[in-house]
Amino acid sequence: MPAHNRQTPNTTEGGLVCAPGPRPGTVLAADGQVRAIPAGWECLPPGDPGLTRRVKAAGPHWLVQERRGRKLFSRGLWADSQTIARLRAELEVERADPRHAKRQAASAARREAKQTEYVGDFEQAVVEFLAFHSRYQDLAKAMAVLITAHATPVGSGTVARTQRLSLEQRARAAVIAWMRHQTTDYDQRKIERVKGRRREVRRELAQASLQLLTRYRQGLPPMPDCPLMAAVTPA
Repeated sequence: MPAHNRQTPNTTEGGLVCAPGPRPGTVLAADGQVRAIPAGWECLPPGDPGLTRRVKAAGPHWLVQERRGRKLFSRGLWADSQTIARLRAELEVERADPRHAKRQAASAARREAKQTEYVGDFEQAVVEFLAFHSRYQDLAKAMAVLITAHATPVGSGTVARTQRLSLEQRARAAVIAWMRHQTTDYDQRKIERVKGRRREVRRELAQASLQLLTRYRQGLPPMPDCPLMAAVTPA
């Protein structure tokens, strides 16, 4: 496996975070050594977060993760097979109880309400960042709708889902990212594979995008064949 695709392993409470090993039945530990999976262990595939949480809390485990580009993927959780079987059976009993379905429905309703509130707050933050002249308020609203629809879905992995930035910072970053793909030639560019070059190109395009926004903030007439108008008008 190429080194750049490996997630750097580290230890966590109760377990080890590691990368896939070079051979079946192995993992790559934090110290760079290949470790064999202990006898009696099995891999719990990703997809059932409830069961995964319980297995993690139950005892020793190895969480296998792999980085592909900027994304991190779970490749499963290795743990004692008997422990996994016992916890899976216990969880199946709980999930068969009608009260469990009611609790899940209530929890889902709370998450949906929270998501709806966040979408509204984010859309308004985008409008406020755009700060368009009054003659372009409809354009600002249309942009905010498009940007919010792209950036806010749960699990999208966009900057709008990060907790490290304020809402205002997320809105700004989401606008710049959307404009990079919708109003520039970024997706068609062939960028040299030189360290830092892609980041440099993004900075250049961000400045161009901010300059484009300035016209609408000042209430100036759109440029002929304005890429922003072309991106928003079809919607």
